[in-house]
Amino acid sequence: MFTCDNKRMEDKITTFAKFGDAGHGGITRYSLSPEAHQARDYFVKRMEAIGATIECDDMANMYATIPGSEPGLKRIVMASHADSVKNGGNYDGILGVIAGMEVLETVVAENIPHRHPLTAMIWTNEEGSLYPPAMMSSGVVCYDYLPADISKKFKKENMLASVSVLDKTTTFGDALNASPFKGEEKNRLSKDKYEAMFELHIEQGPILEDAGNEIGVVTCVLGMFNYRIRFYGQSDHAGTTPMHKRQDALFAAAQALCYLHEEIDKLGRPELVYTTGEIVCHPNVHTVIPDMIDFSIDVRHEDPELRAKVLEIVKSLEQKEWARCKCEVELAWQRDTVYFDKELVGYVKESADELGTKNQLINSGAGHDAQFASYMMPTTMIFVPSKDGHSHCEPEFTTVEECTKGASVLLNAVLKTDKK
Repeated sequence: MFTCDNKRMEDKITTFAKFGDAGHGGITRYSLSPEAHQARDYFVKRMEAIGATIECDDMANMYATIPGSEPGLKRIVMASHADSVKNGGNYDGILGVIAGMEVLETVVAENIPHRHPLTAMIWTNEEGSLYPPAMMSSGVVCYDYLPADISKKFKKENMLASVSVLDKTTTFGDALNASPFKGEEKNRLSKDKYEAMFELHIEQGPILEDAGNEIGVVTCVLGMFNYRIRFYGQSDHAGTTPMHKRQDALFAAAQALCYLHEEIDKLGRPELVYTTGEIVCHPNVHTVIPDMIDFSIDVRHEDPELRAKVLEIVKSLEQKEWARCKCEVELAWQRDTVYFDKELVGYVKESADELGTKNQLINSGAGHDAQFASYMMPTTMIFVPSKDGHSHCEPEFTTVEECTKGASVLLNAVLKTDKK
């Protein structure tokens, strides 16, 4: 068994944290921004120092590859993203890139035999924070392998036309054309050139920490659905309309949201998660009774039968009366549970056990590039703990020792794949 180096890991974590430093513990590093280009320059510098070959594809995804001993074998890739959300942390996404780099540096430094070429990869625009949607590049690259209801949202021409949420003018295509990291389509991740993909990531939740475990052996990305729920009432003056005559859409929505929580909780499944994260109110004036409320309901669980039961509850809202307001329920999007390759999951589990790291099987409630790649080739993920479960925020933290243990598990799982 081989182990990675704490000092090298700490050096990379500390250095990447400078690119987009927001000044209070975290980063804002939008995809294809100057800060993202600084991070990519550092990636190139370190990878070229160990003799890796650097390639970029037409979506500016980056690949650093060291050769194997048997020409003609497919590559094994370790991939994640370098972009962040606004005021995000120093581990989400970038830790997977750092771990891939560390694996290559360890293999070269210790002259570890390997048959396949090994690649560390940066996906472009996983977060979609500046140019929506999330997982943009993996959606484009894996387009031909995705289910039709997902792939239709990732047509390349539509992705290039995605407009910046900041200036409302610049498109992703504009930023891509201006980037020194835009390459050729022939360099893309592909089933013909790649054997398997691994992605290491912070858990983004508290399960590993609460259980006292150091490694999450990820089995799947949870299935989910997202619906929009709308209530239509009547706008009237807030000061002159008697309460019994009102058609207050916000009051109706509040009643319905409480009903959803009560009925879904009755299913008695604590591992089921659901969220209302977006609410639109019209006309949103303090002296006017709201006449329209639109809110989201995001539901996630591995079991499709349980999701179907929750969906029955959600759809039942249309058949009930809510403060004399009309209710409509509309599907926004959904996905089935995406299961990772069992053989690769087994290699991760074996590696964690052999290294003596405390581990557990776990699922991912969040989406990742790995879930799209898994439609194309054997893929799996490795989780390391998130302090207090924090992610997508500046308090996000994982110790160097935990990061290095994750990289060591990644290294040995890759080597097991290499020997297959």
